[in-house]
Amino acid sequence: MLSTLNDIKQGLIIVYDNDPYLVMKSQFVRMQMRKPVMQTKLKNLINGKVVEYSFKPGDKVEEADVLKKKVNYLYKDENNFYFMDNESFEQLSLSADVIGENEKFLKEGSEVQLLFFNNNPVSLSLPPKMTFTVAEAQDGVKGDTAQGRVTKMVKIETGHEVQVPLFVKTGDTIRVNTETGEYVERVS
Repeated sequence: MLSTLNDIKQGLIIVYDNDPYLVMKSQFVRMQMRKPVMQTKLKNLINGKVVEYSFKPGDKVEEADVLKKKVNYLYKDENNFYFMDNESFEQLSLSADVIGENEKFLKEGSEVQLLFFNNNPVSLSLPPKMTFTVAEAQDGVKGDTAQGRVTKMVKIETGHEVQVPLFVKTGDTIRVNTETGEYVERVS
């Protein structure tokens, strides 16, 4: 058991309403004439819903028993995404609902982490930065820089569009932040 006011930190996975929740944000708040509270923003790892909850002094929460396994992404069909466990070579699947926005950064063969709660895969964790090949990029137009627009949209190998500097061309390899979806750098 964790004492909520002291132990709840951003990035921790707790059990709340019998489901695993990721603490996305936590802030200790003390107002005049009131007891202090820990305001949190929690993301349900099973269905992706985000809730805000204020824990009061004396509240206890349990740290979720979550197992992280490294897996390789294999392929997807109409409803599911398939992965292979790197240790046991067992094939696992997650529904498209669970994958959510992470789909735009999944490419065949990429290594990611699956989170297991009660021996069931519940969520996917991507590396903070991933490398992609630019599939489509239009040439920069000479007059674009005069108006301050020094970026353009390109399509990476997964089909997702990313805003990049004008010098990026088709076939270049770029690094993208998977949390924000923003261009980080060109990889040589």
